[in-house]
Amino acid sequence: MTSERWTTLQMLERLIAFDTTSRNSNLSLIAFVEEYLSGHGVATWRVPNADETKSGLIARIGPDAPGGVVLSGHSDVVPVDGQAWSSDPFTLTQRGTRVFGRGTSDMKSFAACVLALVPELLSQPLTRPLLFVLSYDEEIGCLGASPLAAALHAHGFKPSAAIIGEPSSMRVVNAHKGIRAFHTEVTGHEAHSSNTHKGVSAVMVAAELIMELKRLGDEMAARGDASGRFDPPFTSVQASVIRGGTALNILAKQCRFSWEYRSLPDTDEEEVAKRFTAFAQETVLPRMRAISPDTDIVTVARSTVPALRPLADSPAETLALSVAGQNGAEAVSYGTEAGIFQNAGIPSVICGPGDIAQAHSPDEFIEISQIESCTAFLKRLGVRLSA
Repeated sequence: MTSERWTTLQMLERLIAFDTTSRNSNLSLIAFVEEYLSGHGVATWRVPNADETKSGLIARIGPDAPGGVVLSGHSDVVPVDGQAWSSDPFTLTQRGTRVFGRGTSDMKSFAACVLALVPELLSQPLTRPLLFVLSYDEEIGCLGASPLAAALHAHGFKPSAAIIGEPSSMRVVNAHKGIRAFHTEVTGHEAHSSNTHKGVSAVMVAAELIMELKRLGDEMAARGDASGRFDPPFTSVQASVIRGGTALNILAKQCRFSWEYRSLPDTDEEEVAKRFTAFAQETVLPRMRAISPDTDIVTVARSTVPALRPLADSPAETLALSVAGQNGAEAVSYGTEAGIFQNAGIPSVICGPGDIAQAHSPDEFIEISQIESCTAFLKRLGVRLSA
């Protein structure tokens, strides 16, 4: 590939064409980005997953110097299965002032803005680098961000800030909730439904456990949000998927349900999990095993996304607000990779094009004006890093 120039919409069209649903590999997209950046003389480093079916990518735009800013995005998207789309989700389609396609809002437009600007950024006298970071498996638990954060340090990069380009309508965000997600498997003891005293219905036990989650959620809601910044204004708890049982007249042997909670920053992110586990193991399980010793309750963590904590005098927040021309940062309830970079010692904020309301939806779209705003923001950031 030569060092040709791409418009942002041309770049977005190319990125959207890669079906990087999280169940698929992202290597074709990574190879395209590598080749494009190589054509402009930009150094890149792959950060593969354990079985090398996916990879993250680090690219240094500008000098090999201390400091600089991480520009972080994720390459994967959520499935389109079962959604009613008006056009091919993997073909960028413009209708009026909007462009449609899976990943337009969440979050390939940010990557397209950065990549399309590479030639212009390289023409500036940057004194500090822009470190473009592209992860994998964000949509299934932010699995690719921690290896990338570690790789930044391993390669000797010492960024002073990270800007995560998740859709925030280009508003600066300095706080989001943490996410803990779990699967709980209940093993009961089968018996005829007329002999409930001789068996243990895994479905009934699961219902009791879910009601405990409801009680915990109600308690968290009553505690509220002392900061007054979040919507909803509390740590939320919910169960979303449940499967179990074989027939109405058989006490179910197996039942599995999935649940999560989204905790406010600066709270105990383990509290709900610890209290749920204590209730299951100390209150419910002994009653089950009094009927049959082969019963069990097993809870396995599915994913952990740390909260983004607002930090006083954060260089990332100060920089982003200044470049964006905004007076104050906001808080959001959705999770991102920002908390991971923050925990790795890189001050972080969120600021990216698109509206989170469009993320994961059929006919996902982004307003072209949002892409233009992001491009202008990145240009101003390049000027700032050239000072």
